[in-house]
Amino acid sequence: MFWGISLVLLSIIAVPSLILSKKPNAKELLEKIEPYQSWIGALFCFWGVWGIISAILNLGWLTTAPIWWVTFLAGNVISAGLGFMLGFGLINKYVLSKNDNAKEKADALRAKIAPKQGKLGLVGIIVGAWMIVASFIFL
Repeated sequence: MFWGISLVLLSIIAVPSLILSKKPNAKELLEKIEPYQSWIGALFCFWGVWGIISAILNLGWLTTAPIWWVTFLAGNVISAGLGFMLGFGLINKYVLSKNDNAKEKADALRAKIAPKQGKLGLVGIIVGAWMIVASFIFL
């Protein structure tokens, strides 16, 4: 359930235009979060990568709870993607700054994903909500 709640919150941070169109007074809250956005993104990127590794290590769930395993994997892929987008500056500064080849690949990946951040955020909200519901159903 915690994974789902955190994915919904991350997705809300990643899609501020959607929130502002529905609730204009949310701009103040989003401005308070903005200085921490790259740290939040970096944390969720590494957390999503850890979740993907965890899903792969728990392939046995495919026989007992395949829907939950697919949900878990999808949520972590979205979390890693959104976290990478939000935390790109910080990740680029501290992790990739010493390797020019990795930096170029990360820039290319970000350029490819950046136009899809809004859609990925909406999918993140949906998958996060499903993770919350599925945690009550399957676990």
